[in-house]
Amino acid sequence: MKPGTKNQAGRSLLGYAMKTVTKKDLVDRISAKTGHKRNIVKQVLQEFLESIVEELGNGNRLEFRDFGVFEIRQRAARQAQNPKTMQKVAVPRKRAVKFKVGRLMKEMLTADRPAATAEVMATVETPVASGTYGIAASSNHVTPGTLNAG
Repeated sequence: MKPGTKNQAGRSLLGYAMKTVTKKDLVDRISAKTGHKRNIVKQVLQEFLESIVEELGNGNRLEFRDFGVFEIRQRAARQAQNPKTMQKVAVPRKRAVKFKVGRLMKEMLTADRPAATAEVMATVETPVASGTYGIAASSNHVTPGTLNAG
């Protein structure tokens, strides 16, 4: 089972309840805090996300000081096994987005959580499927004011 997934009792395996925060939630929160209209905040956030995808698609590394680093990693082709049929399956090589947590975020994540939790959440990789980049993110929020728009 992947770290952060829930067991059969519905509890997070990391030891705390996880909440899903959507883009709409972020837009509402930023709009309320900054006083900017929702549609402007939504456009800026969408453009930011599209820029990240475009840069990763071009093979570039994105570094946000103290927040973290996004980069593309090549995963080698491998043999897997279907657990139901036990049949061998060839898995082709693929690109994956790797996110390495920055210093400030790491400190915030480890401040009130056990050390094992921080290690599990320190690096997240999401496979890139058919040209679409999935960016995995923790459901922990970053305290407003810790990230400055540049």
